[in-house]
Amino acid sequence: MAILEFKGKKFEVDEDGFLLKFEEWNPEWVEFVKESEGIPVITENHQKVIDFLQDYYKKNGIAPMVRILSKVTGYKLKEIYELFPSGPGKGACKMAGLPKPTGCV
Repeated sequence: MAILEFKGKKFEVDEDGFLLKFEEWNPEWVEFVKESEGIPVITENHQKVIDFLQDYYKKNGIAPMVRILSKVTGYKLKEIYELFPSGPGKGACKMAGLPKPTGCV
């Protein structure tokens, strides 16, 4: 476990850089992950994916499978990778503040 500091905020993360506590997610976390992922601007499309991931996690306690993410958001897997270059698990789930997914996200 490590502590990251970004723009005056501290974040407790696991060995892969995922937040340890979902409730600590905030806009500064999005900015931090955005920069580390090389995403220049968070668009409405990014936000749609982030919002869905967070809502799903709040209801189910896990990240959704990729096919559910794709079906509900309407984005094909290729489009999700265009939005989040490191993928739905590493990039999108990390940005949404979810713990590191264990399955196929």
